[in-house]
Amino acid sequence: MRHPAFAAASALVATLALSAPAVAAPTASAETPVVFVHGRNSDAGVWNSMISRFESAGDPKSRFFAWEYDTSLSTNEVLSGQLADYVSRVLDETGAKQVDIVAHSLGSLPSRWYIKFGGGSTTVRNWVSLAGPNHGTSLGYLCALWDQGCRDMTPGSYVVQHLNEADPTPGSTRYTTFRSGCDEQISPTASTMLDGAANLETSCLKHNALLTDPAVADQVHTILK
Repeated sequence: MRHPAFAAASALVATLALSAPAVAAPTASAETPVVFVHGRNSDAGVWNSMISRFESAGDPKSRFFAWEYDTSLSTNEVLSGQLADYVSRVLDETGAKQVDIVAHSLGSLPSRWYIKFGGGSTTVRNWVSLAGPNHGTSLGYLCALWDQGCRDMTPGSYVVQHLNEADPTPGSTRYTTFRSGCDEQISPTASTMLDGAANLETSCLKHNALLTDPAVADQVHTILK
């Protein structure tokens, strides 16, 4: 027979166990991961300045991912699928349901194709284009003979045409474009603008200066918040 004191203690433990609040299971970071997509003949390092500024503002380093790819390959046949695979890995790693995409120049095309035709409309929360040739750029003709990425950037290309037919900003993704009147690579500079997007104009910045300009970075950061 158990001692009365032991029985009382057991009853107390049972009561406390029933009344104690449940411990919440670990959850993923509330911050949506950001996937950066560089432009032609570039690499992930071009985003170091912007990422550093975001981290100085309090964002964890683990929030940021920069996709590297061969910019000479086909936007629709190769790159959009590679980006889809990369985004899937980011979602698996972080436990997040969606990502934000920030793209520079040519990177705007495969990321748009992924959203419109590759299932990204459900996984991309914000899409931000810095100096993107969203309606093509005449400078694409300079390298179009030997470079598929350049051909995709030419006005009226298969990629540009299909991205802009019907709805150029489909799904629930929020679209933002940044353009500069002093951009020497996107011609005309209005090519970056899209119907259905928030189309913003920067100060007089060269094409690659949009990557490191503090004011642009702060505006992008506000969008991602």
